[in-house]
Amino acid sequence: MAGYKRYRKDSEVSYSLGITLTFELLRYKKEYVTRVFVHSEMKDGDTLERLRELCSEAGVEILFTDKIFHVLSEKENCYVIGEFRKFSGILSGEGPHIVLVNPSNAGNLGTIMRSALGFGFEQMAILRPAVDAFSPKVVRASMGAIFSINFAYYDSFSEYREQFKDRELFPFMLQAKKRLQEAEHGEKYSLIFGNEATGLPEEFLEIGTSVIIPHTDRIDSLNLPIAAGIAMYEFSKIKA
Repeated sequence: MAGYKRYRKDSEVSYSLGITLTFELLRYKKEYVTRVFVHSEMKDGDTLERLRELCSEAGVEILFTDKIFHVLSEKENCYVIGEFRKFSGILSGEGPHIVLVNPSNAGNLGTIMRSALGFGFEQMAILRPAVDAFSPKVVRASMGAIFSINFAYYDSFSEYREQFKDRELFPFMLQAKKRLQEAEHGEKYSLIFGNEATGLPEEFLEIGTSVIIPHTDRIDSLNLPIAAGIAMYEFSKIKA
């Protein structure tokens, strides 16, 4: 296993574990791909042939080895791994943003990225401290959406707000007075969500228009990916 190490946050590269994720990587971020690894149990056929074509088009080397799979993959049916350099994004001032304040769970972040892409939200701000978006767990949970979402990290909400001053802000909070169905917006707005355990701090009640997703009193709250998904769906169809 020499030469292959488990992913670390300070690593220069990350990995797409599986053929579907690696196809997405090669389609949307091929300039960042360094190598593709194929397991000996990967069968010849159309899928492998398509992988060869995409790697050839991108000028990416394919290595047939099982060693890296023992190091990186916990799934028995993972036969392809893509290695890629980490990339940075610069958010556009146009269109909607998703703002995640201190997300801490890799699966949640990946799931929100996938939902965001599905509902047409392609700009995402992530406020530190936060989970590492390049963790293979995030990549896997996003089902490759991370390669299409434009995301950037910020050290504070004030840093984000300073860069994007002319936006409608919608913090999602249990204490909010406006129901989701009542929210109206223009073209440039930000949906803001808090940490999985604590939500948003109270000071966000004074920022923009705070919004609540109504639900029965049989539960305390919705979990973060579900709340974000509902909010994105509703805002994607609301007309001011």
